[in-house]
Amino acid sequence: MNSLWPEIWAALTLRAGPNAALVCLGAAALGLVAGVVGSFLTLRKRALMSDALAHATLPGVGLAFLASLALGLPRSLPVLMLGAALSALAGLWAVQRLARTRIGQDAAIGAVLSTFYGAGVVILTLIQGLRTGQQAGLEGFLLGATAGMLRADVGVIVIGGALVLLAIWALHRPLALIAFDEGAAHVMGLNVPRFDAALMALVLGVVLLGLQVVGLILIVALLITPAATARLWTHRLGTMALLAGAIGAVAGWVGASLSAALPDLPTGPVIVLLTFAALLISIPLTKGRRA
Repeated sequence: MNSLWPEIWAALTLRAGPNAALVCLGAAALGLVAGVVGSFLTLRKRALMSDALAHATLPGVGLAFLASLALGLPRSLPVLMLGAALSALAGLWAVQRLARTRIGQDAAIGAVLSTFYGAGVVILTLIQGLRTGQQAGLEGFLLGATAGMLRADVGVIVIGGALVLLAIWALHRPLALIAFDEGAAHVMGLNVPRFDAALMALVLGVVLLGLQVVGLILIVALLITPAATARLWTHRLGTMALLAGAIGAVAGWVGASLSAALPDLPTGPVIVLLTFAALLISIPLTKGRRA
């Protein structure tokens, strides 16, 4: 371990090369945004909706690739992201429609996320059988592909994350009121479904930003676990959001650094394990604190 420490420290201090520094910055930015948005999502008790949205992106990625291939276009990340977004919106619509039936929201989420994920795996399997080299790397949307992150990708994460945080800042008062007292929000004339839709749109933005870093499976953990950890320490929403963002950012930074120093470690899973470690450490330390 002593022989590895200089490499780990170099990665932590952004001296392990430009690519490693880019990955650290991108992962930290994603963790920050996911933690903040996840705080509102968790308090609104919509955590599983992020799971449905994330899994619903997969068929859209495959279909967007096939559409590009049919049109003779090169594979483009923005096109794949557009397909993922449209597919996720279709999944969200399906959940809302099914939730209005007798099966309830939990069952609707389970049915939609498993169906969309299954459809996505089928589509990606068919794509892998095609005689084209352009499909290489599509599997990275499952568990992330941070090693191939470019400066432009980090720019998208930083700019997109800043826009999401700006939207959260603008909407934090009505979102907080809806999360803590939906009845009072209705009395005050707030359009609760509209603000819920806005929150889901922000969650979708985080999911799309996170596909390149941790993948669609693990982005759910990055949205939920830092927020759950922060909730153990405070009952103030503002403090919780800041703390969750800090936990996510540190986990992203340290996880990317460890992966850079130890190339056999996958970045996304390491980041998620670090967030869960923070949760486990916080449980005994916050035992007996007032909710």
